[in-house]
Amino acid sequence: MGVATESAVLVTVPAAEAAVARHRERFDLAAQWGVPAHVTVLYPFVPPAAIDNAVLADLARAAAAVLQFRAEWRRTGWFGGDVLWLAPEPESSFRALTAAVWHAFPDHPPYEGRFDDVVPHLTIGHDAPFDDLRAAEREVVTRLPITMVVNAVQLMCGTTTPGSWRTIAEFPLGT
Repeated sequence: MGVATESAVLVTVPAAEAAVARHRERFDLAAQWGVPAHVTVLYPFVPPAAIDNAVLADLARAAAAVLQFRAEWRRTGWFGGDVLWLAPEPESSFRALTAAVWHAFPDHPPYEGRFDDVVPHLTIGHDAPFDDLRAAEREVVTRLPITMVVNAVQLMCGTTTPGSWRTIAEFPLGT
């Protein structure tokens, strides 16, 4: 695997794997790296070499500040014609997670601050031929809705090497 060079805080969505795994393997590099179906809470996160007990404790407190919730994915969405994704509901709960973690780690804005609005989403595919993504969308919508209780966030680390990402820790949300 080598030494991890990146980290992310995610809500992994195992309930979505049956619907999206085949498409993610084809159309989402993160899947090839070993990142499961997920909604990103904060990426990039603290560099792996700098993750210590204080970082873990701060992340645990940030996660616990948000109450666990029931989530559903009932529809797809698009960023332009390039990125196909599933829309989580309630969006506000995912936004609250991102806000809580970012507040605890203000030096690590979501996506390095590239976007004015960080839209919660579960990526199905990106940067592939539009017709291929549309075909994936048609298949995925037949498997919706997807539901699960979001009761934790996962800290994952890895590289761009296939299969390199691993869960380092899991932090429960508040009850």
